Amino acid sequence: MKVTWRDPMKKFALAALLVFNVHNLRADVKLPAIFGDHMVLQQEATLPIWGLADPGEEVTVTIGGRSASASTGGDGKWNVQMPALPPGTPPVTFTVAGRNTLKFEDVLVGDVWVCAGQSNMAFHLPQPEARDANDPQIRFFVVPQKTAMQPQDGLGSSWVWERTSPHFLQLRPESEMRGKWVVCTPESAADFSAVGYYFARELRASLKRPIGLIGSYWVGSGANLWVSLSGLRKDPELKGYTDVYDKVLTVYATNEAALSSRREAFQTAMRQWEKDGKDAQQTWYAAVKKAEDAGLPAPPKPAILSAAPESPMTPDGGPRNSTTVFNAMISPLIPFAIKGVAWYQGESNHSRPLEYQTLLSRLIADWREKWGEGDFPFLIVQLPNLIAPNPDLPFVRESQLRVAQTVKNTGIAVTIDAGDPNNGHPHNKLFVGLRLAQAARHIAYGQDVVYSGPIYESMKIEGKNIRVRFTNTGGGLVIGSAPYLPPGVQPIPATSLAGFEIAGEDQHWMQADASIDGGSVIVSNPAVDKPIAVRYGWDNSPRCNLYNKESLPASPFRTDNWPPTFRHDDFNPPPFPRTLSAK
Repeated sequence: MKVTWRDPMKKFALAALLVFNVHNLRADVKLPAIFGDHMVLQQEATLPIWGLADPGEEVTVTIGGRSASASTGGDGKWNVQMPALPPGTPPVTFTVAGRNTLKFEDVLVGDVWVCAGQSNMAFHLPQPEARDANDPQIRFFVVPQKTAMQPQDGLGSSWVWERTSPHFLQLRPESEMRGKWVVCTPESAADFSAVGYYFARELRASLKRPIGLIGSYWVGSGANLWVSLSGLRKDPELKGYTDVYDKVLTVYATNEAALSSRREAFQTAMRQWEKDGKDAQQTWYAAVKKAEDAGLPAPPKPAILSAAPESPMTPDGGPRNSTTVFNAMISPLIPFAIKGVAWYQGESNHSRPLEYQTLLSRLIADWREKWGEGDFPFLIVQLPNLIAPNPDLPFVRESQLRVAQTVKNTGIAVTIDAGDPNNGHPHNKLFVGLRLAQAARHIAYGQDVVYSGPIYESMKIEGKNIRVRFTNTGGGLVIGSAPYLPPGVQPIPATSLAGFEIAGEDQHWMQADASIDGGSVIVSNPAVDKPIAVRYGWDNSPRCNLYNKESLPASPFRTDNWPPTFRHDDFNPPPFPRTLSAK
């Protein structure tokens, strides 16, 4: 960003202001950090441009030869609605002129996507792949990690969890590449979401237009942190979250000084923890590499690396309270024009899986209401396979699928075959990005492509068999195989369908024989004389292999509505199967 002055004497005026009245600097025209050199502006959409200036000051925005003006109100805020720019617009210069002039250069016109969620969206592009990431038509913006009790106008700076290896997260100051637009280079790509990069690369190959990605993600964050307070209050089922928010707000208001002291103590303890664990970390890295080279499981992590100090539950001490991440990491982006959202999250809501459909549906509605762009595309990554202690991941996947089936203009990328059973952060993100892009090509761009694997449609009991029908069969149903195998995972034999189970009136699930019959699958078990229900891939880390000929996997599903046998911790859980029915 370059700043120019209409009158050379203003250079001296600026120096005088610095000495005699720094408060008057607030009169300069200012824009949120989402505007800057190298940014991407959304094509074919009205472009809201907003910021601060002197009360009553006229501000003129010029983009690619087109200009529009507005005057600030008494609060110094201004907003200009710029006319849409057509596809194929060459790079433009973007200026905002008032008392001073801001000039942004190398601005592209294309499509802007928000890549949001938790750690698997935050997982950085590995160095070997990053070395080839060199496309000036792809641009990145990483939102600084911050929380706030109230919606913010600007993006702050903070400390951030950074992945220093596939196995370890470390608290570091924000990267210099965060909070500003950067061109895709090996260095910047290595600091960005791997899923986002592969998504953008595939869209670039298909659409031949610039792609801008806004990365807004936080490790371990629940979906309730990403919804506005007003959004949560619109659904009585989510009252548990707003009750906690109200309680924390009261505590914070009455104990602000004590909480501030706790935050400082936490940061001091965190730095000491990093220092003490450095030697153990390096020794463990060497042991992990040695085990991986030998094809053996990684050795357990030293206790010190898992004993990080606990962050205090305060509005700006970490993602602990509902709405606080939305307030600091989504609200400041609104209403920057976007094409849509790619969402990879759900692991942190596994203990309340029956509620997740309601929560994710509310999140989508909330963002669309706040942005005011209508029902923009919202793409969901269905959680991959993972061995976990509690059998609740299938219900999270079901909730994600139900959202994609019941909420307008949404899509799902099934990744049940793209995870690592022994690692909650699978290293290979290529196929996640590719499948998101495939869904985007159909949902966001209207292309006639097979964008999903088989999705359960209906079942019919035929004697001792059940016939299961699917949509999205593409060129036909086939026995397929996973696109890659993590270390230690054996391929599923391609001789028969795996992953189907069948049950009778006793609700006892048994492994089923399954065979493809045209666009259907016939399921049976000799021990089940009167079958009434079928399920597929219904495990935390199932072994399943139904695909279409386009190599896209079938989504796990069940035909029953029997309550789960495990204990869950839903706030105000609705009568089952309320959250599993179409809205």
